[in-house]
Amino acid sequence: MFEELSRDVLDPLLGAVAYSVVGIVLMVLGYLVTDWLTPGKLGELIWTERNKNAAVLLTSNVLGVGLIVVGAIWASEGGVVRGVVSTFVYGVIGLGAMAIAFLILDLLTPGKLGDILTDDELQPAVWVNAAMHVALGGVIAMALS
Repeated sequence: MFEELSRDVLDPLLGAVAYSVVGIVLMVLGYLVTDWLTPGKLGELIWTERNKNAAVLLTSNVLGVGLIVVGAIWASEGGVVRGVVSTFVYGVIGLGAMAIAFLILDLLTPGKLGDILTDDELQPAVWVNAAMHVALGGVIAMALS
């Protein structure tokens, strides 16, 4: 009876909690990476100054990380611990790829991308960067399958 309860209820519950914690940690790391890449304080830009460019970029980062976490959960085998560790590792790889892509795009385009992102007027360059973040999240998620 206890074995059945553990297999049917407790194991999935433990997995949901563990993956949620890893997802939250990765999203916080994504926030910190985005904050590091943009001039000024990201929290102030979004919540105080209501900067749409910064909000679009952070949203795309969260979606990209979410795709990676979902892909890692989907592909995980061998128990919760192994799945959670691989989810964290792939999440960190995804965040690194997003940061590198941001820096490369900044080098390839006119102006400073960080400055464009903090502009009050909605900038098309932000949407390009946002699409890149979500696409990278999808690529890494599919690489797991």
